[in-house]
Amino acid sequence: MMHDKMPLYTISNLKHGYNNQFMLDVPELSINRGSSVGFIGPNGSGKSTLFRILAFLEKPSQGSIIFDGKEYTNNDSIRKKVTLLDQNPYLLKRSVFENVAYGLRTRSQKDDLKDRVNKALEWVGLPPDKFANRRWNELSGGEAQRVALASRFILKPKVLLLDEPTSNIDLLSASLIKEAVNTIRERYNTTLIISSHDHVWLNSVTDDILSIYDGRIVGSGNENIITGPWYHIKEDLWAKSLTNEDKIFATKPPEQDSIALLHPSDIIISDVKQTRISAQNILKGQITLMTSANEFGKVKVDVKVNELTLSCFLTQHAVKSLHLLPDKDIWIIFKASSLNWQ
Repeated sequence: MMHDKMPLYTISNLKHGYNNQFMLDVPELSINRGSSVGFIGPNGSGKSTLFRILAFLEKPSQGSIIFDGKEYTNNDSIRKKVTLLDQNPYLLKRSVFENVAYGLRTRSQKDDLKDRVNKALEWVGLPPDKFANRRWNELSGGEAQRVALASRFILKPKVLLLDEPTSNIDLLSASLIKEAVNTIRERYNTTLIISSHDHVWLNSVTDDILSIYDGRIVGSGNENIITGPWYHIKEDLWAKSLTNEDKIFATKPPEQDSIALLHPSDIIISDVKQTRISAQNILKGQITLMTSANEFGKVKVDVKVNELTLSCFLTQHAVKSLHLLPDKDIWIIFKASSLNWQ
């Protein structure tokens, strides 16, 4: 999908925290107009805090945000161009129609109100004749999430931020939300910023994915993140211990607790243990998930190795020749020098 190459957001030296302790540290971040960017990371990594800052609901402790060519300085007109839907959206204690119409009413935009509300409901897969007059407490979790989404769509925002939009909802609702966000992006060139633990779903609606760990953006969502502590083995070889006494070997880290990034393309998969190769890391694991990747002809293979899950991309031919299937035990191989330091 095409989108503008000009940045909508340009963030510099952003830091934010509570009680004088910084939990979010983003030296630089640029998000282009009309793009769809995903964020992944464990709970508590800083995703929701970053989203509140990008939605201008919270001001960072330090740093600057350039939005649409202007530096943000608590400007209400800019804030109205951006809307956030979090994973537990609040619905007003009134009908579905009034929930969706609320934002337009507060902006005194009442022209063609019924038609606009009905269209927004149709976008999220809720037929107006069945849902417009329902009360907020007559909806399932997935239906409530879609009503909340419709209430954002109707505003035609320049930016739509979705924080875990598929959390605790059924597969049908997840699919309908995917169709809906793609619709608003295509019709209004809306920039989408989305976080989700459902990496398969997230990959299907975004152009790029970034990883957040411990308040920092640590690479693309494709890269495997391996945390310390690391300890010295010999010369320039360091290691991290896994739970079953296996080790991951790496070249010298900047610090003992540094974060290592391992690109999927640097991983080799074998159906037998290799003994005549120079790679230091040869680890047994089990395939947990296989999905189509955005890269043409590739399959994303997730492998559980002790407490870690490592991902790699394979061709269809490699998958067939190795007879790979979920739950199959395999060996993953990579060099110590393939780990890059964040």
